[in-house]
Amino acid sequence: MERSSDTHNPRIDEDLDRLTRSVTHGAPVESRIEEEHEQEGPADDEPVPDAVLHDPAAREDIELRSEVARHLEPSVFPCSRGDVLASARRQHAPDAVMRLLERLPDGEFQNIESVWEGLGGARERRG
Repeated sequence: MERSSDTHNPRIDEDLDRLTRSVTHGAPVESRIEEEHEQEGPADDEPVPDAVLHDPAAREDIELRSEVARHLEPSVFPCSRGDVLASARRQHAPDAVMRLLERLPDGEFQNIESVWEGLGGARERRG
């Protein structure tokens, strides 16, 4: 059975069908999983943050915390230890991040900060 619209001509109907095809029929799941959502760095003529951390330990902590946060889904919170590990697996966390998260104690985690504190990280101070 051919469907048509009373308000559009057939050409517009075909164009609308073509434009909404990916929404109504979906895209292959594999192509969505393989997409990387890394933030692109600044271009040559763009400003860069001028905050410089001179303490290597503080810089390492921030990088590690960022790596953990990057591999956890925000929608998973609040959650249990098992939910944190499952989220990291779904986000294809590297082995080093998984080993770190496996050290989490049992409990309820409200956000990435509570996960970081559960791992023994320091509470972030905001200026």
